[in-house]
Amino acid sequence: MEKKIYYHLPGLFEFYGLYEMFLPLFREHREYFYEWCEIGSIYGAPQECLWGGGRVGFGDEQPEKVLELINEYDIFARLTFSNSLLEEKHLSDSECNRLCRMFEKGGKNGIIIHSDLLLDYLKKNYPEFYFVSSTTKVLTDFKAFEKELNREEFTYVVPDFRLNKKLEQLRGLTDKQKKKVEFLCNECCWFDCFARKDCYENVSKKNLDLDCDDHICVSPNAQRGYRFSDAMNNPGFIGIDEIQNVYALEGFENFKIEGRSLGSAMILEFLLYYMTKPEYQLKVREEIYLSSSLDLF
Repeated sequence: MEKKIYYHLPGLFEFYGLYEMFLPLFREHREYFYEWCEIGSIYGAPQECLWGGGRVGFGDEQPEKVLELINEYDIFARLTFSNSLLEEKHLSDSECNRLCRMFEKGGKNGIIIHSDLLLDYLKKNYPEFYFVSSTTKVLTDFKAFEKELNREEFTYVVPDFRLNKKLEQLRGLTDKQKKKVEFLCNECCWFDCFARKDCYENVSKKNLDLDCDDHICVSPNAQRGYRFSDAMNNPGFIGIDEIQNVYALEGFENFKIEGRSLGSAMILEFLLYYMTKPEYQLKVREEIYLSSSLDLF
């Protein structure tokens, strides 16, 4: 396959140790990995990040070390600032602004965003970032999704995973629109979930340190937690064969891997499945697992 596929990977701050080992393998042993795939970005947010959303962040790696790593391997970074409940008073947060000053340099990094208030602020104060419309908007209506694609301020738009298989409508998008679509391909959330937006808002409240109860997942299988095998059976799942033989042929290039709230061992399984040639998966797994410096769980 000649067309390039770009994966956007989870855990910029959360899985620094894993990427510290994986990125050298990806550079030095490119033969282990599919020639047609590249790392489009690594995304995430530090713990206790006021502007954060989607997941309650637990990334405790120093931003300076994260920035040094991605610069060394020429990887794009994305700050996940998808809190949906921000107010004017939150825009002056010192730590979030410090992150912006650090990661804006070079003009190659992006921000995943929900709030239009924050978007306007960032466009004015940090114009070198590009912006990604967050899946936390839960865009399940195709017309609303298409309207989002037409917003010039967004370089990419991540629809709700339940639009992933609307192939007839997706084929009708223009080439320009297709270049902006970024599919969330390994979601394990219940396909019939009616409380997805509530779940994301609960995370936003927690990141703002608001007094609120924990969100109770409405999935009938909530007690199982995330399992990649369950995600593969999700009606919205996009597997590697579909990426190559369906989506790429239609002009779609960008695919987001979720998993910021999972462990390094699970993220490694995603890297193996989506990026690593089968005959080299054991070799890559051993290189990572045999390191005494990485806590995989």
